[in-house]
Amino acid sequence: MVSLASTRLRRSGRGERPTFELEQALWCAGNRWVAGVDEVGRGALAGPVVAAACIFEPSTELPDRLRDSKRLTAAQRRALADWVRQCSLRWAIGAASHREVDRLGIVRATALAMLRALQRLGPVDHVLYDGLPLTEFERLPGTAVVHGDMRCASIAAASILAKVIRDDLMARLAVRYPGYGWEENAGYGTPSHRRAIRELGSTPFHRRSFQVRANADEE
Repeated sequence: MVSLASTRLRRSGRGERPTFELEQALWCAGNRWVAGVDEVGRGALAGPVVAAACIFEPSTELPDRLRDSKRLTAAQRRALADWVRQCSLRWAIGAASHREVDRLGIVRATALAMLRALQRLGPVDHVLYDGLPLTEFERLPGTAVVHGDMRCASIAAASILAKVIRDDLMARLAVRYPGYGWEENAGYGTPSHRRAIRELGSTPFHRRSFQVRANADEE
């Protein structure tokens, strides 16, 4: 393993497509298992934070449509999630529940979901994760990549996989708790979702700490 503290990377320009540029530098330095990690659900009012981690071979050919998951249609994300499952060397999912979000706070819960994904992934030489450096990652050989899902192919792939899995989970929960629109908003604070909370009340899967903030925003 490479003994590196988590570092924040910056680059002035952002490409239209994520690449293996960062992974390539690590592969050339002797890191065999380079994992990309990202999460979804951080800003939602309901449901868990879900993280994915994946490792690719240096020879992997990236699909043309690979992008930040927010810039893709649902059908494109689903097709790319299938590609990640089929073409990555290894992939894994981790999550932090809505109760853990309330108990730990969203930053620590996000880190917990990503760490759980990495634990299930198996041996890793270096971790590339989206965003700012996390205290919980200080002991890992890892690099925080600002706008990582737009720059780094492994992170973008993890983001897409995590979003598809979380969206499917929220759609299943929507059957149990109709009226909140989770099959469309995935638990995020859309106007219709906020209105449903006011009219129907909250469900066991709503984040209590986020509702307090959401109610304050509306006052």
